[in-house]
Amino acid sequence: MTKNKGRALLRFTALAVLIALFVFLLYEVGVIELFLNEEKLRKFIHSLGPFGVIGFIVLQAFQVVAAPIPGEVTGLLGGYLYGTFWGIVFSTIGLTLGSVFAFLLGRVFGKPFVEKVVDPMILNKFDYLLHHKGAFLVFFLFLIPGFPKDYLSYVLGLSRLSLLEFTVIAGVGRLLGTTLLSLGGDYLRHHQYEKFLTLAGAGIAVTLIVWLFKDKIERILRIWHISRYKRNKNKK
Repeated sequence: MTKNKGRALLRFTALAVLIALFVFLLYEVGVIELFLNEEKLRKFIHSLGPFGVIGFIVLQAFQVVAAPIPGEVTGLLGGYLYGTFWGIVFSTIGLTLGSVFAFLLGRVFGKPFVEKVVDPMILNKFDYLLHHKGAFLVFFLFLIPGFPKDYLSYVLGLSRLSLLEFTVIAGVGRLLGTTLLSLGGDYLRHHQYEKFLTLAGAGIAVTLIVWLFKDKIERILRIWHISRYKRNKNKK
């Protein structure tokens, strides 16, 4: 084993141990359960007093890094606590910070780390994004509801996108979903249940359509992206 490989293995092992300890502590003190219970989350944010906004932003960032935690809960919570506008602002800050952190983890620790965090099927599916930039395509993927944006953040750490490019994409690309969730939370805040159910129904319908045709959508985007790359390459 070479010295570089030895160092990489040692660094990865140390990181894996730290993550394992961190997750264990989260379960022990009930943080994971907190994320999964909207009422407990709401009480927790209120208990922070003037630091509630910071706490909410941290929660939003954390749910991106810990991808299995549902972001819909925290998205609705933002609208419920702060209204539509500020819910969007605070959620966007948190989601962008979390996405950037996941991106940097992928970039710093490389493919061995990403393979441990991301489902192999997702990694293989979006492998074509790693060979050339395709910033517009990545932005489009972030816009589409139902796509695994949290996992994509890790994967894109291996791509040729710059940190600035990814930050802009992550911040703006999530706005549609963030707006809908914040709006839904605001409806709940004002007991406008009919509007909330209408919005939720529309969101579920769109997500279902995307889910039914996601393989075709992904195949079309892949073909378009690769053909566009080849055309640009031939022009040079």
